[in-house]
Amino acid sequence: MGLKITRGLRPHAVRVVIYGDEGIGKTTLATQFPNPVVLDTEDGTHHLDCARVSINECMELEGAIHELARDPQGFQTVVIDSADWAERLVIDHVVRRAGKKSIEDFGFGKGYVIVCEQFSKLLAAADALIAKGVNVVFVAHSKVVRTSPPDETDGYDRYELKLSKQTAPLLREWADCVLFCNYKTKLVEGSDGRTKAKGGTERLMYATHTAAFDAKNRYGLPDVMPMAFDSLKGIFGPAALPARGAARAECEAEPAASTKQAAIQAIAMATTVARVRTLSKAIDERVKNGTLDDNEWGELQDAIDARLSELGAGEAKDGE
Repeated sequence: MGLKITRGLRPHAVRVVIYGDEGIGKTTLATQFPNPVVLDTEDGTHHLDCARVSINECMELEGAIHELARDPQGFQTVVIDSADWAERLVIDHVVRRAGKKSIEDFGFGKGYVIVCEQFSKLLAAADALIAKGVNVVFVAHSKVVRTSPPDETDGYDRYELKLSKQTAPLLREWADCVLFCNYKTKLVEGSDGRTKAKGGTERLMYATHTAAFDAKNRYGLPDVMPMAFDSLKGIFGPAALPARGAARAECEAEPAASTKQAAIQAIAMATTVARVRTLSKAIDERVKNGTLDDNEWGELQDAIDARLSELGAGEAKDGE
């Protein structure tokens, strides 16, 4: 049996980890990826106009990933926000399943080995999304860790993923791109003659590993770049970015001129009751003019009812 040898580039969905200090804009950046849905484990997307699924348990997260792998529902990117809160859910699941009170009750390090095994199942599920052509982005927080490499006489501090020492390497190895986000700082000499760090508002992304932080990329990105989606356009295949623009335009248009899937996405992205009702009226018009059959109308009506239930009375006051 001969070997099946292939050559050249093989465009595929991207595996990205974006991490840094809280509040720097990691989630906002992730939601600028092509047509995203956020699996929100920490209720961190309430300030963003995005499609989301609130996640409270480990098996909910794994189930949501599997469901989107079976049917991406038109989404092109799945964002897990965040990796460290997802690990907390995994820890809670492992502890409850074993009837323990704490992860430490397993014995020194043993509990975290089980957590790592369970987290690897999430990554395997994420790979099923990749196989479907759906990008996967993990958002994560950073922590400062003291490290002492064997070839160095003195230790030093560095930024790492805010994950256990068992899970962090697993996520780094899985990702094609690990981006560290931080504010640009300058060294200035103070009035006392001592050198001090002066922080700014400019946000940067680092894509190359250094002694100061973890980072990597397989896309030939610059070592340092502005923390903006435009900096990352080169990691996508040539067909991905136009699709993003087309999907966004379809979702923002009235569903009377859109596909059923675009209408469902528009409903999911609506942030006020008034917007949902406007979409509902446009869908009713499609039924009247015969461009929507009963089955499609039923699916869209279910989506409308679900979105109205999610928004609630408080949103109705804000939007009307």
